[in-house]
Amino acid sequence: MQCPYFDAWQCRSCSLMGRPYSDQLAEKQSHAEELLAPFDVPAWLPPVASVERDYRNKAKMVVGGTTDAPTIGILDADGHGVDLQACGICSPGHRAAFPVLARFITLARIAPYDVGTRTGELKHLIVTESPDGELMVRFVLRSTEPVGRIRKHLPSLLAELPQARVVTANLLPEHKAVLEGAEEVVLTEHQTLPMRLNDVTMHLRPQSFFQTNTAIAAALYAEARAWIRDLAPEDAWDLYSGVGGFALHLAGGPGDAAATDVTGIETSVEAVASAELSRTDAALSRLRFAAGDATAFAVGAERAPDLVVVNPPRRGIGRELADWLERSDAAHVLYSSCNVASLARDLAAMPSLRPVKARVFDMFPQTTHFEVMVLLERRGRP
Repeated sequence: MQCPYFDAWQCRSCSLMGRPYSDQLAEKQSHAEELLAPFDVPAWLPPVASVERDYRNKAKMVVGGTTDAPTIGILDADGHGVDLQACGICSPGHRAAFPVLARFITLARIAPYDVGTRTGELKHLIVTESPDGELMVRFVLRSTEPVGRIRKHLPSLLAELPQARVVTANLLPEHKAVLEGAEEVVLTEHQTLPMRLNDVTMHLRPQSFFQTNTAIAAALYAEARAWIRDLAPEDAWDLYSGVGGFALHLAGGPGDAAATDVTGIETSVEAVASAELSRTDAALSRLRFAAGDATAFAVGAERAPDLVVVNPPRRGIGRELADWLERSDAAHVLYSSCNVASLARDLAAMPSLRPVKARVFDMFPQTTHFEVMVLLERRGRP
């Protein structure tokens, strides 16, 4: 894939841009195998490849420029807006929406935030596209000052962008390098974006994390379900459950005699609310979600389940949870990692849990990042 922004040095976020995709995938596979070599993975399944472009379902764009000529993209080293509306890794739905949103910024007179002077209002646009082509559009603002104008002109936006199911104003008053604030004002009738993956529909709320690459996320969850099916665990935990992707795929449908009792634990209250809505919608009585810290939940439990699924952030599960898993009676652990280096550190702390198989999922083409999933089995403590 070639990118004119990358070639012109306007944006260098995709560090592998321009390299043959087959080489990118081979290097990711080699890197994963190298870091996990000390653990003697018996079976590496072929890596799951992504499309090279158009794969992002979520665009997190900085707004710069002026009210009459806004830029949607990033800021350069001097804090000036660089327009990236034709970004090739964003979905076609994003690229179609960006010009409409730029015109709306002008219509509603929402001044882009200026980092140098700390003036203006609109900091970011966060746009998520569902597999059905619907959009969630979030305006990240410094204050509520523009909200009234956004409400006033919202019918115009929805008329020109009818696929916008959810529109919100997120408030980020602080001047700091974060993407969004804690307060969200929903401006549309609909408050969630349905994300349909495989036979599961997840209802995404504005501040809920969701995997960036829809097709690869669907493959990841389907693979997890396939790996677990033959194990037939009576109960399972999904730690760092997010909006419930793994838990919803593992819980089984209503009336399924082989269904597993699954508990999902996640720190984000918004994500738990999304997961609960999805659980209710699917009528999964043997599945529950709760807000809490994954490590504290595990350490405080009376007993371990048959299966523990962990899908932690880049830092990994950490020593305390790894030590608990090592001491526990959990027969299997399914570990999905976005950082193979922290995965290797965690595996070293759990010598009784040995890999059965592993697979790379290329969630982020054109970058060095990827997901790797490993199934671990307890084989006796040394």
